[in-house]
Amino acid sequence: MIRPDRPHTLPEFASPEQERTHIKQRMAAAFRLFDRFGFNEGVAGHLTARDPERTDCFWVNPFGLSFGLIRASDLILVNHQGEVVEGDWPVNVAAFAIHSQVHAARPDVQAAAHTHSKAGRAWSTLGRLLDPVTQDACTFFEAHGLFDDYTGVVIDVEEGKRIAHALGEHKAAILRNHGILTVGRSVDEAAWLFITMERSCEVQLMAEAAGMPVKIDAEMARLTRDQVGSPFAGWFSFQPLYDKIVADQPDLLD
Repeated sequence: MIRPDRPHTLPEFASPEQERTHIKQRMAAAFRLFDRFGFNEGVAGHLTARDPERTDCFWVNPFGLSFGLIRASDLILVNHQGEVVEGDWPVNVAAFAIHSQVHAARPDVQAAAHTHSKAGRAWSTLGRLLDPVTQDACTFFEAHGLFDDYTGVVIDVEEGKRIAHALGEHKAAILRNHGILTVGRSVDEAAWLFITMERSCEVQLMAEAAGMPVKIDAEMARLTRDQVGSPFAGWFSFQPLYDKIVADQPDLLD
């Protein structure tokens, strides 16, 4: 049954201010969900979103603030020189090095997500792309890249450029010995893609531990990708998660 109080089309905004508030609230909700799902690892991990007016700037989580405490008002605005132009917290150097280059290379992308989630890290050590072994994993079939290198903590924008190159025009990338990265045309899509990619990594690890998974053939994998992996599908899949976390933790909207 369609709930009448929930929009089933992508939102439209009357002003940049309204869109900015929407973006920041969706980011705060994503961080609370990432905390609930155990995607945080100390101070590592970041989600960014391009500002609707200052397109050379992006919103990002404050360095050192727990995902589980982030409110919309805590997010900081950073320019492409790495300077905090709004907010009182410092920026994670790795967040700037990676995300500034992803946003610069992909003007079609509003948001990007990367954390040190457990299954994503485990899968990344294999230096392989995900296989289409489940319907959900088909979301990423021929739609994610592999950054097949590891040179330490990413603190140099040149390394960020290499990651952006490995991402290419895809919706996600495996960063070898590091973790996973997803991007989307909305915060909702980028966050959902990260959640479902993390789970797809976990499922394939479990399946391969038990035996030899049967892959979905390429034609059916492409069809399924188009059915479940569109930007709208990613956005829509995030909506019930957003509803639940806001109902449980309404302070995130502050």
